[in-house]
Amino acid sequence: MTDHPPATAPAPAPAPASTTTAIESLEQELSVLWRRARAASQRVAKAVHPNLEPAAYGLLVLLQRRGPLRLTDLAAAIGVGKPSVSRQIVILETLGLVEKHADPEDGRAQAISLTPLGQEQLLRTQRAREEHFRLLLSSWDEAEVLALSTLLHKLNVSEVPGHA
Repeated sequence: MTDHPPATAPAPAPAPASTTTAIESLEQELSVLWRRARAASQRVAKAVHPNLEPAAYGLLVLLQRRGPLRLTDLAAAIGVGKPSVSRQIVILETLGLVEKHADPEDGRAQAISLTPLGQEQLLRTQRAREEHFRLLLSSWDEAEVLALSTLLHKLNVSEVPGHA
């Protein structure tokens, strides 16, 4: 009986130079986009309330879209731990942007919802963001905006094979 070395997967073939250049260009442009997005997130959060952190803005939008949610549901929806979300909710409550109330489905649990102030501030900020994008993309035609949206969606739902 002979010993065989363990089977290993063949090394992936190197990407063609044009693909490598395209990937490098994409990585560079996404890096710029992410930096700009972080800066924009800071501005948007401050537009809702001067003491609001960017991460909390996402919680407000989620509550706006889905309605009242329990803390555990909020944490699961954004993929972070319950303690992190709990800290953000305390801040949002202190700022008067969200409130807790008894969950109608389970009186022992609390649901979190936007306050009228939270809803008003969020809508005002969203209108300003929409106007910003209108101005930013005013020289683009509709097909270009739709193509960008389609490609970004495709990127956002893409997964690396084997890393699901």
